[in-house]
Amino acid sequence: MTPAEISHGLVVNVATPDLKLGDFKLIAFDMDSTLINIECVDEIADAAGRKAEVAAITEAAMRGEISDYKESLRQRVALLKGVSVASMEQVYRERLQLNPGAAELVKACKQAGMKVLLVSGGFTFFTDRVRDELGIDYTRSNVLEVEDGFLTGRMVDQPWGDICDGAEKKKMLLETCGKLGINPLQAIAMGDGANDLPMMGVAGLSVAYHAKPRVREQAMVAINEGGLDRLLELVK
Repeated sequence: MTPAEISHGLVVNVATPDLKLGDFKLIAFDMDSTLINIECVDEIADAAGRKAEVAAITEAAMRGEISDYKESLRQRVALLKGVSVASMEQVYRERLQLNPGAAELVKACKQAGMKVLLVSGGFTFFTDRVRDELGIDYTRSNVLEVEDGFLTGRMVDQPWGDICDGAEKKKMLLETCGKLGINPLQAIAMGDGANDLPMMGVAGLSVAYHAKPRVREQAMVAINEGGLDRLLELVK
């Protein structure tokens, strides 16, 4: 069917008849530019005087123009070498904000009995704080290596693997569904970049939030204006 704008800036690409939050058991969010207003890696790079260089790689990766996401992230993290943990604290304090409607949507989902998953190509330094602020149940993201209070320009391997990319986001969503004993069709996945498409592709409802063109086109629902809680106009 052709995309239908059901109200200003809310586009439905696939018919979603009478969906209710109670039909779903899990909602999975990307973090950077979805749950929060910034790309953390770009803002950390600003402290190293390398924001433009890093942001250009981030933009290309999010648009799906870089085939090897892991390598693109390693390149960006290498450019963060020498940034202090104090500078990252400053990014969190002064630049990171929840996107409009984030707290409201998470609260509504939790009230409906859903679990909340945060899967990010970003870093535990930020995902752990956002998790605690919103009461999120599960997270998966990357660990920046720190020595003597400064970033080394590397990431730390974790028990599940090396880097949380699109394939890992999908795997974590499916693993979480397995843990909860639910079908992935009972999950909602929200994101904005190309690395969110794998998890969005296996969820029962995929939602693009102020997303890159390719993601807007492939999602079942696209929120192009307003906050995350606009989903509640469609799924009550």
